[in-house]
Amino acid sequence: MTDKTLTPISEQGELQKFCDSLSKSDFICVDTEFHRETTFWPELCLIQASAPGVEGLIDPMVKGLDLKPFLDLMADTSRVKVFHAARQDMEIFNKLIGAPPAPVFDTQVAAMALGLGDSISYDNLIQRTLRRQIDKSSQFTDWKRRPLSDKQLAYALGDVTHLRDAYIQMHNELEKLGRLGWIEDEMAAISDAALYNTDPKEAWQRLKFRKTHKDYLAVFVAVAEWRERQAQTLDRPRRRILKDEAIQEIADQKPKTAEQFDRLRSVPNGFIRSRNADGLLETVEAAIADPDAYAPKLPKRQHNPQTPAGAPEMLKVLLKAVSDDINVVPRLIANAADIERIARGETSNDIPALTGWRNEVFGTKARALLTGELALSFQDGQVRLFEPKH
Repeated sequence: MTDKTLTPISEQGELQKFCDSLSKSDFICVDTEFHRETTFWPELCLIQASAPGVEGLIDPMVKGLDLKPFLDLMADTSRVKVFHAARQDMEIFNKLIGAPPAPVFDTQVAAMALGLGDSISYDNLIQRTLRRQIDKSSQFTDWKRRPLSDKQLAYALGDVTHLRDAYIQMHNELEKLGRLGWIEDEMAAISDAALYNTDPKEAWQRLKFRKTHKDYLAVFVAVAEWRERQAQTLDRPRRRILKDEAIQEIADQKPKTAEQFDRLRSVPNGFIRSRNADGLLETVEAAIADPDAYAPKLPKRQHNPQTPAGAPEMLKVLLKAVSDDINVVPRLIANAADIERIARGETSNDIPALTGWRNEVFGTKARALLTGELALSFQDGQVRLFEPKH
């Protein structure tokens, strides 16, 4: 790498030239370095990008540098954006662009379809696909600090140069095996705007509530919304405003005075009088006074038929055998919820494991196993499938 390669882009003309070069490719590999320990919104510190024949770093912390040329590339739906473990990078660009980038290719997801592992780390992926070892000594860099050393910049740039080579190899292998379609749903789901929704009114849905009666839910929802607004306004992590267990306790105890707040175990003494708690007492009072205005209407719990004893365990053995046979991570084929529903005899089209390629490799066998048309046995330490003689 040249010194020029290791110098992050900091001038508008240079950024435009770099983006013009990236735009010639039908895919861009992207990674970001950010800081989030003390903020609600991630502080973007460095952008790494590569495509065939071009690679570089962008310094978004440079005052006056307009990222629009690069953001336009990220918003362009005619170009694939390649990430590894995309969720946090997508969250950053969703805020900058106003929508999640699409289409995307996440090499961590693609690795599942190639049998490389579930939630495989980036360095393990590169070692297994490219037989390269990554020097991780710069892994815990404070990316806000300037200047960054050549070693740190080289480490950051490697995140997208190795990714570029791995993507090409993995894409070709998936195409050769006819498995690109196997991961289409997962890749599309990464660009679902609902994943990155920070609407305070929806904040309660990310939490687990312990009770379902109206008075509890009203305070639970109201305080969750209050915390989300407060965290965004003050740009502080949610946990620094109020911990999840505190929301649970407030909803359960419904404190009406500062003294009652001080008696809560999960709320720091004196918190209700601090700047961070501005408006919390009024929020709780309003929810207590009018629970109908705050409590959500929960769907009625459906009574599911009893699961036959042993059926989920049998299906899990079948799933493991099928996934081993085709060298795919089991979770890509069916998750625990799929297994439970199939074990109860459900055949709905909204069960992913009973549709498309998943049905071909597993779903049909699962139903045959439950009806006795297929059986399992062990031979030489391996699970075998056979049709029993009647």
